[in-house]
Amino acid sequence: MKKITLLLLAALLAFSTLLAGCGGKETPAPSATEKKTIKVGATPLPHAEILAVIKPILEKEGINLVVVEMSDYVRPNMAVAEKELDANFFQHIPYLTKFSAERKLDLTYTAAVHIEPMGIYSKKVKNLNDLQNGAEIGIPNDPTNGGRALALLEKAGIIKLKDGAGVTATISDITANPKNVKVRELEAAQLPRSLDDLTLAVINTNYALEAKLVPGKDALFIEQKDSPYVNILTVRKGDENRPEIQKLTKALTSEEVKKFINEKYQGAIVPAF
Repeated sequence: MKKITLLLLAALLAFSTLLAGCGGKETPAPSATEKKTIKVGATPLPHAEILAVIKPILEKEGINLVVVEMSDYVRPNMAVAEKELDANFFQHIPYLTKFSAERKLDLTYTAAVHIEPMGIYSKKVKNLNDLQNGAEIGIPNDPTNGGRALALLEKAGIIKLKDGAGVTATISDITANPKNVKVRELEAAQLPRSLDDLTLAVINTNYALEAKLVPGKDALFIEQKDSPYVNILTVRKGDENRPEIQKLTKALTSEEVKKFINEKYQGAIVPAF
């Protein structure tokens, strides 16, 4: 009799536990799609502004875009290579090619977004014909932008370079200097701030815009729109097919971005797609 009673009590206890389990709260099902976060390094103008345009586009695609602003030309590539960033948006193809080769980095690009014509600026002369003997001219100190700046000075008739010097031109490639100008190499970001001390400075458009210079109005001489220096979205090799990188690439080359560039920069920056 005692055994039967014990068996009945055990059965009732098990049944009560089952009922309690059925009446408890249900475990929530995991969400079907988790939002992905991608970090992109960019110089403030115009790159970060352009990325801000696509942030809501990517939100709809389930991607949280974090823009990390950087003001130098070295750290963005290193940060992508070291996986601190998923991508960067600040440089043109010749710079990426040279930088990657020198540092042995496995970087590539997925989108050609825009061209930023480099210009010659001054606070001391209003016309290049007024350039005096011995004038001081500032150019970027990184190799590809330095060569690009020297090529622009040649097109402006200020100097003459050795035949075939191209984008790798250096000061030592100057073969003719009729006005004996002194070319000083400075960090690209410092050039706008050095205009008070220099006669001329050859400045990248992004830094010109940060300094409130209007390339189409303030530049004494500017690159043509067919410049080969297209600004690109840079990623690690092998990441080109990541779904979030593909969505980022598509958004950066969308009609929304093209419209923004044309309306915002009025020719100072030109879409490349």
